[in-house]
Amino acid sequence: MEMWQRWLVFGIGLVVGAIVVAVVISALSYSLTLAGRRKPTVELVRARLKPAIRVSIGLIALWIVMAATFPYPDREWRSFVHHVFVIAVIAVVGWLLVGLVYVMEDLSNARYRIDVADNAAARRVRTQMTVVRRLLIVVVVVIAIGAILLTFPGIRAVGASVLASAGIVSIIAGLAAQSVLGNLIAGIQLAFSGALRVDDVVVVEGEWGRIGEITLAYVVVDIWDERRLILPCTYFTTQPFTNWTRRSSLILGTVEFDIDWRVGISAMRDRFNEVLASTDLWDGRSSSLQITDATGGFVRVRAVISAHDSGKLWDLRCLVREELVAWLQKDGRYSLPVTRVQMVDGPDADRRSTRSAPKGADAEAQRDHAGLFSGSPEAEARGSQFTGAVPVQKRTAEEQLDETLEAPADDPDQTAVLPLEDEQAAASRP
Repeated sequence: MEMWQRWLVFGIGLVVGAIVVAVVISALSYSLTLAGRRKPTVELVRARLKPAIRVSIGLIALWIVMAATFPYPDREWRSFVHHVFVIAVIAVVGWLLVGLVYVMEDLSNARYRIDVADNAAARRVRTQMTVVRRLLIVVVVVIAIGAILLTFPGIRAVGASVLASAGIVSIIAGLAAQSVLGNLIAGIQLAFSGALRVDDVVVVEGEWGRIGEITLAYVVVDIWDERRLILPCTYFTTQPFTNWTRRSSLILGTVEFDIDWRVGISAMRDRFNEVLASTDLWDGRSSSLQITDATGGFVRVRAVISAHDSGKLWDLRCLVREELVAWLQKDGRYSLPVTRVQMVDGPDADRRSTRSAPKGADAEAQRDHAGLFSGSPEAEARGSQFTGAVPVQKRTAEEQLDETLEAPADDPDQTAVLPLEDEQAAASRP
């Protein structure tokens, strides 16, 4: 067959092959779409692997047409085309494997959702799957590149010498890339140790935000004001940081006031409880308002509140602060901070009283409230975590009597004198 005839057959084969490929791709896409309606897993596979499958089918069809039209591999250009097809097939296979890795991650993310209230386990699994996906993609890409390089005869010839010098090269590369390898190992450690997970609320370098992404080299912190703080993975394995959602998103917060000594703490506490009862930001777990310090001419009042997460806690703290400041301005003006100066003139000045508290102010606030570590079951449980008190074992009267009777007397002429109740108990015993 003449060369022009072969090219004509090749053109006709391309047209027929294109039609066949279009029919096969359409039928396969329709079948996967119908199956995806019944099984979400099939839909995930179709969405991730659709481009790679189309390219692979087209590549195989083109290779078949080329092999059928030009069956003589001894020619130079035919060997070159064959080599190109081999490289393309290796690349497409790597593409399919990378797509399967993404499908595995999508299936895991669909099972472990993080848009629920208690998502600690889901965030841990998602972080681990992210790191595993990156590792697998790196492995697939390295293997694909290695397979492509091995298709060249010259590289296969030097393969033995490269393997022989791999030990020395690895040592040199390890010394030259200590920081890179350190970040790689730190990223794997963060993913599987559970110390840090995607969507964790953290305070790092004085900035409050959420963990947006954990890679094999760095961690992205989404700061509350929409900035991004990027830190190497080794930072979180070598530096201390605050994790607000390590076990749960539940959190406590405080609001502090420096006010006058004449403050009516009971009235202020009543207003504090009214504010908490009127908002949905408070989760009802913990609330207390106590005087924690009294120095420098002021008393420090600390309000402890709780919320489901850090975002609600911030809004709740601002609400409590605003409402109590408004109460101090309106009903508790006598509690606003003042600086007192007493002018002493004459011997009777000591008997002069300073400005007294207004009418209605409690001279002594009754402790009918729940404190931070006492006064309620939640506070008692919180206090037991820090004190670990050992219960005192009280001895009964009979045990005390036995110890008294069995104790040896220092003076044989003296007799033990027992109370009347103990004498009657001893007389009644055999």
